[in-house]
Amino acid sequence: MELGIGMFGDLHVNEKGITVPTGQRLLEMIKEIKLMDELRLDFFGIGEHHRPEYAVSAPEIILAAASTNTKHIRLGSAVSVLSSADPIRLYQQYASIDLLSSGRAELVVGRGSFTESFPLFGYDLADYDLLFEEKLDLLLQVNQQQPVSWKGEFRTPLVKQEVFPRAYNQLLDMWIAVGGTPESVLRAGRYGLPVIFAIIGGSPAQFKPLFDYYEKVYQHFKHPVEKMKTGVHMHAFFGDDSKRVADQYFPQYAAQMNRIGKQRGWSAYTRDQFDFGRGNDGALVIGEPNEAIDKILQLHETLGFTRFAAHMDVGGPSHKDLMKSIEIFGTKIAPAIRKALN
Repeated sequence: MELGIGMFGDLHVNEKGITVPTGQRLLEMIKEIKLMDELRLDFFGIGEHHRPEYAVSAPEIILAAASTNTKHIRLGSAVSVLSSADPIRLYQQYASIDLLSSGRAELVVGRGSFTESFPLFGYDLADYDLLFEEKLDLLLQVNQQQPVSWKGEFRTPLVKQEVFPRAYNQLLDMWIAVGGTPESVLRAGRYGLPVIFAIIGGSPAQFKPLFDYYEKVYQHFKHPVEKMKTGVHMHAFFGDDSKRVADQYFPQYAAQMNRIGKQRGWSAYTRDQFDFGRGNDGALVIGEPNEAIDKILQLHETLGFTRFAAHMDVGGPSHKDLMKSIEIFGTKIAPAIRKALN
């Protein structure tokens, strides 16, 4: 199983209520990714957002910078909002990262849980699903064919158009990220693309039917079973003492949930919700190493995924605390999980 970390570039708010500058957070992230690489974690993913709480609107810039500061770790988006992007430009950007990193880039695409990019880049939310379907089709053709001839509804046709540069090994690794809709699972299985589920609430066991459905669709379209890959993306944070890390992290986590929830009509996020999420049946992997090891192994047994992504900067923990959490994941949690599964 691959073990790695995802981030959105949440901006830290210090004890005086001051938000750290975006430039500072970007530089901190490069140091964090370098530590992940030194600890031999398998991958790092960075999300795309166009909101004041986040430092990263262009994941490819962070990944390009990280590619020259790392040697081993795979570098990808988490996710790129394909519906409001240009598939050809997206391919070129990630093919360039792939070349800079000697084949360590991967592109994770999704529809996104926020919608700010649609008006920002001139798209109509009414076309939410159609845009993704059409752009995914073009992206896959660009990845697999050279030259490309293609026709769609939302852009002019391509006639024997060549796209450069090409990925390090010609084909760029791609994943589809889904929030839990059967339609998204069907799409990923039909194309034979690896799928990663964002499990950020409720009980992870509720996703078992979607894992089973993906496997059924994948096999129905006769994709090679040995290449089937699935992953989970879950909120995570680690410390030496379970209660202490929970007490210190809850205010930051709850503040972020409430910032987002206020716009979506959610009730205020409570400590009871947080504690349930940290329990055996919840979707949070937050606590000390042994708790995390047991929970990840339990989830792996239930869902059978091949990749676990610890989303580690929700709410903007400080750089110091993030470095500590990364260190614990890389030196204590990941080695124990690898040993248990070998």
